[in-house]
Amino acid sequence: MKFTCDKSALCSAISRVSRGVSPKSPMPVLEGICLRMEEGQITLTGYDLEIGIRTTIPAVCSDTFSCVLSARLFSEMSRRMTGEQITFEIDTQYNATLTCDDTRYRISAMSAEDYPSLPVVDVSATTAVPQKTLRSMIQQSSFAASVKEDKPILTGELFESDGTTLFIVAMDRYRLAMRQEQIPGIGSFRFVVPKKALAELITLLDDDDTKSCEFFTNGKHIVFSVNGYELFARLLEGQFHNFRSSIPPEETTTVLMQTKDLIACAERCALLINEKNKAPMRCVLSGSTLEISCKTGIGDIHDIVPAEITGDSITLGLSNRYLLEALRVCECDKISIHLSGSNKVVKLTPPEGESFIYLIMPIHLKG
Repeated sequence: MKFTCDKSALCSAISRVSRGVSPKSPMPVLEGICLRMEEGQITLTGYDLEIGIRTTIPAVCSDTFSCVLSARLFSEMSRRMTGEQITFEIDTQYNATLTCDDTRYRISAMSAEDYPSLPVVDVSATTAVPQKTLRSMIQQSSFAASVKEDKPILTGELFESDGTTLFIVAMDRYRLAMRQEQIPGIGSFRFVVPKKALAELITLLDDDDTKSCEFFTNGKHIVFSVNGYELFARLLEGQFHNFRSSIPPEETTTVLMQTKDLIACAERCALLINEKNKAPMRCVLSGSTLEISCKTGIGDIHDIVPAEITGDSITLGLSNRYLLEALRVCECDKISIHLSGSNKVVKLTPPEGESFIYLIMPIHLKG
């Protein structure tokens, strides 16, 4: 059995499909890429039982055959070869030969009989979202997903639609990030996608709203189809928190300020904070300034940032890391901060509208 294909196309496919391969598994086939040769094409699949990535590239091939190759070796060998065309041959004993110009590798392959099948998902009910929009929504919310496994549902992101608006929400016990976009005709749905799968999806999405990402689900699994690749993932089970109930309905103080000024101030405070020296930023909002101070075992800082403040004066404590992670992805020159008390949740939005809402729980200040 034999095929010949473009080296560049093969290396690109291997690189992306390998992201679905398990780096270490009790099942050796899961550490490899499954190759399926068919007339005129090769299908490459990486699957670790949690997420799977599959793509097809054109090839000169007339046989039908499947095998599994070590993802690491296949990637390194293909990438290091010179020339533009790679020829792959394999015999019935699964001895594989890769040839490109004057370079030839011989390695052992594995049978594909034990390679697990990807989930079967009905593609008749397809939802399409512009790639740039979906990419932005995931990037601006995923930072808030929980990294702790004690509540698995929070390690993913909620995808919810009421038929015209797509909501993507991530949260842990101390913060929440919500992005929404109007997408007419998107349909109604609600499911939770693992953060790991969305991190891989980001690598496949283009920053281009003229291209779409299609996805479809069977209630247990989801498939994203984008730029010639299919990303499979198992949906998380459980009840995701009603995020709307966490959003404060009103505020007593509103702050408008330059995002870059607040980021710079928080980054200055970050120099004094680490795992051994933790402390909240003390924020005093009064008049036309935000006064920030922080003291740890390393040292202390006092800083003043100009701000447009409407309403009551407030003093509260905030996590430096949580604030920075929200500000760095908000993509707006100014940020609007909504407060309803020193011990009430802090709400961050754009100056106009609520395309994103970030909630951060304040930290109780001593003294």
